[in-house]
Amino acid sequence: MKFIKYIPILDTLVNYDKKNFRFDLMAALTVAVVALPQTMAYAMIAGVHPAYGLYAGIVLTIIASSFGSSHQLATGPTNAICLLIAAYMLPFAGTDNFFANLFLLTFLVGAIQLAMGLLRLGSLVNYVSHAVIVGFTAGAGIIIAMGQLNNLLGVKLPSGLSSIGKVVTSFQSIGQMNYYAFGVGMFTIAVVLISKRINKNLPGALLGVIFSVILVMILDLEKYAVKVVGEIPSAIPPLSMPNFSLSAISDLGAGAAVIAIIGLVEAVAISKAIASKTHQKIDPNQEFIGQGMANLGGSFFSSIAGSGSFTRSAITYQNGGKTRLTGVLVGLIILVVLIFLAPFARYIPNASLAGVIMLVAYSMIDKKALKKVLTTNRNDAIVLLVTMLTTIFARHLEQAIYAGVAISLLLYLKDSGVASVKTLESIRGSEGRFVEQSVNGQNTSVSVIQLEGNLYFGSSADLERKLSDSYSDSKVFLIRFAGVSIVDITALEVIESFINRALEEDKRVILSGVTPKILKMLNKMHIADHVGIDNIFMDEDEVFATSGKDLDVANSFVKNSSYKTAERTIQA
Repeated sequence: MKFIKYIPILDTLVNYDKKNFRFDLMAALTVAVVALPQTMAYAMIAGVHPAYGLYAGIVLTIIASSFGSSHQLATGPTNAICLLIAAYMLPFAGTDNFFANLFLLTFLVGAIQLAMGLLRLGSLVNYVSHAVIVGFTAGAGIIIAMGQLNNLLGVKLPSGLSSIGKVVTSFQSIGQMNYYAFGVGMFTIAVVLISKRINKNLPGALLGVIFSVILVMILDLEKYAVKVVGEIPSAIPPLSMPNFSLSAISDLGAGAAVIAIIGLVEAVAISKAIASKTHQKIDPNQEFIGQGMANLGGSFFSSIAGSGSFTRSAITYQNGGKTRLTGVLVGLIILVVLIFLAPFARYIPNASLAGVIMLVAYSMIDKKALKKVLTTNRNDAIVLLVTMLTTIFARHLEQAIYAGVAISLLLYLKDSGVASVKTLESIRGSEGRFVEQSVNGQNTSVSVIQLEGNLYFGSSADLERKLSDSYSDSKVFLIRFAGVSIVDITALEVIESFINRALEEDKRVILSGVTPKILKMLNKMHIADHVGIDNIFMDEDEVFATSGKDLDVANSFVKNSSYKTAERTIQA
């Protein structure tokens, strides 16, 4: 029974409630209807025959649902992943070992994901911010749409063009446009849009493809140079062998790492979004394992790499899918459809799939998320725009992710490099109530300085400047650590320098709100010895933790030194 926990589908089957089967089956039928045209269209984005998208839609969906954490996550080809596949496979286009390298890429993606899951690295996805994903997805949607313009127009382009180059060349070749192909593509788009207006639950993409197949067959549009998908090599995913040569692994390793990480971020983000509604507890590490096993297995069954699909996952949830059995059923339904209807798939026009892809690309641009990021936080807005523009214009897509993460870290370090140093003044006639003053070194008998937040090497320069500004002719400096969450040796050296300056001028220094961890560091740096243990008040000490008590000690010292009572002190 211990073995069951490593293969979640076994646990699902052992404890399966038969009442859920009706919901799982209905959701699976609905998802399969959407997945059929989607997986073929995404394969075209990857630059391969639509059949390989169908194979991935079968194999990856079944394996990921069997090993993954989420009950509703639908795995298979996705637009962003397929775009990355196209970019990394471009150098192998036209070579004899193209497909062996393609399946090697799928294998490497799976191996990296599985290794990350086994090493319990699920938390790493948190370092790719939401703004990066939104920017990358929006940029990917734009270049996907640009990349399908020639198929919609029925124009043949030379290989090796960038996305911008494809658009420019397509418009330059507008005089050679195939009006029949363009008409079929626009007809498909119209069917999808009209279907949504009639009923949002109608499978518009599938209906558009079916109607376009009927047009091709009845009107014999192939004789008018309307390109079609052609024969599906096999209804059942055929066995394949990746090219495990060291040179190929070296060439594709970096690209596989990028696809693996983006795929994991997508899968975990989608899983958590749905789990927030179903209240399922998601295990990111198990999801990593599920995605890794899916791509590893798919590489031996002629599948392109995939990840979690937001569209198909949302449909699973919206149509009542209860368990991971839904994903298994989706793969089996697609397999059955292929076995019996594969002969008709050869008539699917490329222009029709291009229309579907362009609509999908438009839907990738999450307008609400874009508006939220752009209007809520300046740093996130910068990250989003940099990532999106880099996705569109960079020669290699991974540069967009690198740029987004790098900008995120730089902006974070910039903000975290600001030290929070405040002076507080007591309100007369109150006990423990204070107002904040600016750090300007105003002269009072007692200067109370409150430190807050993370004090580390990155903020040490700002900390030194603000402490210097707060230095005055006061007889007592009361430094509060109650708001400090992290402090390192560099920041403590700055504080020590301030303390030494005060002590050299015969001033008294009181340290208050000190935690055990900070006290340990103060002892090791001998700061506690210099200040005096009687002048250190612990944060958890009920007797000395209140600001009133700290202030009494400071005022007592001032009175004994014939100074006026301090008016400025610290917040409890």
